[in-house]
Amino acid sequence: MTPFIAEILGTFLLILLGNGAVANVVLKQTKGHGSGWIVITTGWALAVYTGVLVAGPYSGAHLNPAVTISLAVSGLFEWSLVASYIIAQFIGAMFGTFAVWIVHINHYKITEDKNLVMATFCTSPAIRNIPINFLSEAVGTFVLVFAVLYIVAPELSIESQNVNFGLGSLGAIPVAFIVWVIGLCLGGTTGYAINPARDLGPRIVHTLLPMKMKRDSDWSYSWVPVFGPIAGGVIAALLYIMLQ
Repeated sequence: MTPFIAEILGTFLLILLGNGAVANVVLKQTKGHGSGWIVITTGWALAVYTGVLVAGPYSGAHLNPAVTISLAVSGLFEWSLVASYIIAQFIGAMFGTFAVWIVHINHYKITEDKNLVMATFCTSPAIRNIPINFLSEAVGTFVLVFAVLYIVAPELSIESQNVNFGLGSLGAIPVAFIVWVIGLCLGGTTGYAINPARDLGPRIVHTLLPMKMKRDSDWSYSWVPVFGPIAGGVIAALLYIMLQ
């Protein structure tokens, strides 16, 4: 499996299971309806575990543009590969959220709250305060990336040089716990996107899908879960470099 395909599949599984957990909790008449925030955060943690487990041996399982960019800034990943990884992550995220919609299509049809419908695709702040919302996303991603940088990375041979490039299968369990604790402790303010592809890709799909119960996709907020995570990740990478 190529790294490009691995990033698509890993991110597909991440969004299928993560947004699937949200759909199971908030959409009407699912078996998990109303089961709450703990189910959502646990679902996202195990979604990360699954995505990293599958993609890790082949791509390093970034599954997140903020992680890819931060690894490049820290010198642990080739800048020449950044664009292809990010494209793959967006493809996987969009197909993953489309699959969530297909699986839950009957429940989407009877869920009248358009905000809940959108929540199964992308994030929105609990209290809209753009500077604080941006800070929340940046801090959450800082924790994720800073911790990931201290997980022993696998290596990829490029032109006879060994290059660290990501998490690998052994990183699946610790990174799942990191995402879980971020959700439990920091995620309640914005829904903790902490991943530009995770939010923007599904937001695009939400805009395009022909759903009866659909509000606008809140594009005025959409830049926050994109640039907030990137800012937090880059700060984590720079601090990592300073501490070496």
